[in-house]
Amino acid sequence: MDYLNERKKIVEYGKKLVDEGLTTGTGGNLSIYVPEDQVMLISPSGINYYDTKLEDVVVMDLDGNIKEGNRKPSSEFAMHSIFYKNKPGVLSVIHAHADFATAMSCLRKNVPPIHYVIADMCKELKCTDYKIYGSPEIAEEAYRVMGDDHGILLANHGLLATGNSIESALGNAVNIEFLCKLYIYAKSVGEPVALTDKEMDAVAKKFTNYGQPKSKK
Repeated sequence: MDYLNERKKIVEYGKKLVDEGLTTGTGGNLSIYVPEDQVMLISPSGINYYDTKLEDVVVMDLDGNIKEGNRKPSSEFAMHSIFYKNKPGVLSVIHAHADFATAMSCLRKNVPPIHYVIADMCKELKCTDYKIYGSPEIAEEAYRVMGDDHGILLANHGLLATGNSIESALGNAVNIEFLCKLYIYAKSVGEPVALTDKEMDAVAKKFTNYGQPKSKK
């Protein structure tokens, strides 16, 4: 079986989507790109994340051809491959039907920068126009709206997050849901105050030194 490490991560992080409250049942999908082979590994269609096995993960090329696997891949494979084809830094894509993000997507509203965590992903969380799931049109619309950001809302559908690893893609997905929850809560009692461009720039600069220093080895 090829790509054992990537398969393990698809299975593991599918369970994390459920554990983080980002989806239920079989909703959403996730993938990892292997650039040296120009293939992506993607979750199968319609299988519960806690029932997904390593052999259920589908290996595809970026044109949608199955290279390895007996399962039907997620219907949203084009919404993953379009980023791998056109954004070299993207190595993982996660789509989920998280409650608050999906609620905001049904309003078809952008979420302003009401909390600094947004700075690591975008300056404003944008929402797409509506396109039917599993279509080339939703892939193209998602790519258009994402631009240089790493997270968006899909109108009347859910969230979409990208990252340079599946860990960072999940982190962005978690932050999207957090921002949408904050916005809905704050909006229920008043008008949320967005951070200014200057404040956002300061946060983005500070994020460059966030976390533990890199090893000098």
